[in-house]
Order: sequence, then C-alpha cells, then structure tokens
Amino acid sequence: MTSWVRFNWNDNTGLGTIDGDVIAICSNDLFEQPILTGETVLLSEVQLLAPFTPNSILALWNNFHERAEAEGQTIPATPLYFMKPVTSVIGPGETIYRPRGHSGRVIFEAELGIVIGKQCRDITVQQANDHIFGYTCVNDVTAIEFLFVDKAFQQWTRSKGFDTFTPVGPCINSDIDPSGLNILAIQNGETRQDYPVSDMIYSPQEIVAMISAYQSLVPGDLICCGTSVGARTMKPGTEIQVSIPGIGTLANPFDDFPG
Repeated sequence: MTSWVRFNWNDNTGLGTIDGDVIAICSNDLFEQPILTGETVLLSEVQLLAPFTPNSILALWNNFHERAEAEGQTIPATPLYFMKPVTSVIGPGETIYRPRGHSGRVIFEAELGIVIGKQCRDITVQQANDHIFGYTCVNDVTAIEFLFVDKAFQQWTRSKGFDTFTPVGPCINSDIDPSGLNILAIQNGETRQDYPVSDMIYSPQEIVAMISAYQSLVPGDLICCGTSVGARTMKPGTEIQVSIPGIGTLANPFDDFPG
C-alpha cells in the first residue's frame, strides 16, 4: 500500500511516501514518476499539507442510493457535477472558516476523492483504473444558504467555493480498491456519517469514464464523489474528521472568520 504525502519541512515543500510515522522523501513531480532519494523524515518533524495542488475540482451531487431515497431524488442518468475553485483547498489541521459576515449554516460532507494521474478523454469504464492515480479524503464544505439566494439559479460554486471549503488529505493512497471502504464523518468524537462506497450510484470508475466523455481529464484533477446521509451543520470550535479506513483521517477545526 503506497500512501503519498506532501509536507513542509525546514521551510521547504517536500513529497514522499508515508509508512507509520516515517516519510520516505521523493524527488520529481507526483505525477511524473517520483524517485526515492534515500532520505527519510519523521512525521512529527513536518507539517502535512494537502497531498497535491489540484488542477481542477469536480464535485458530484446525488450519487448515493440511500441519500437519493431519503430526499426523494430520482436516479440521475449521468453523473451530476459542478466545479469548485482550487483556491478553496486546505490541508490537514488547517482551519475551515465561516465566510466573513455570514451567520448561516455551514455544513460538512465527508467524501471519497479520486485523483487523476493520466490524461484521458472518452475512455471506457474498463480503462478508468489506468488513469486514476489514487484516492484521498475530502470534506466538501457548504454554506448552504448561499445555494438558494437566487430562486432562479442555484449557486453551487459560490456556496461551496469559499476559501478553506475543500480540505483534502492527509494522503493519496495509490494502491487500494475503494469499493469495499466506508466513509465516516466524526464531529467532536461523535460519528455523524458512516456509509459504504458500494452504495454509490456511479462507481469511481464509472464517474471517470462518463465525465471523460464530456471533457478531458488531466493529471492532478480531483473528483469528489458526493456524500450520503448524515451531513450536518458545524459549530465554531468543533473539529471535523473525515475518515476512510485504508486511506487515512483528515481532521480540521471549524471557526468563525477572524477579525
């Protein structure tokens, strides 16, 4: 199992694979055959960052049978998705901030993230794994009231695109089959979401293949697979953990915007 991390160490950004509390440092770009340098560093000596800087972020809606049934949604004929700005990305331990001047609800959504490693266009489901670099944890944060400000146009990008609204990490696992995994959201120690990847309407491979029919996907694209039931409002001072056993646990505090 290969887990890739990006980190700050002695004021420099590094790349490596992590095993327990030891990081084996690599050179070269994540998507261009990184090479082990032979150097190592302890996890306790570094600050983990988002494991990569996405080229673009695509996020799915209505991709779980249980949630579709609970909310009375129809099963979509194709993946339904929107775009999030890459400026919304933060890493493990960084604070999610309520937008300045906003007093409404801010909701966490624990999700599986697909990281594209090889360019593709109009591929088959059977070819998808060849273009997926690996999987990570994502918290797709939403300031829900902004979504419905204008009754004529639901503002997905605005409500989900604020700075700090896409925590990603702590690693990318490039050697795992996610089909048997569960995705958990833990709020201040209490499990709020716990749902199986197998309940997806469209599997990760189907998502990649079907989206590639509409647009090219390139190395570094992040696809957030959508969430199931149990997403809830965050309160200032709480910590949200997105945990996917086999990948890792992404923990971020939530607070009001400072000042």
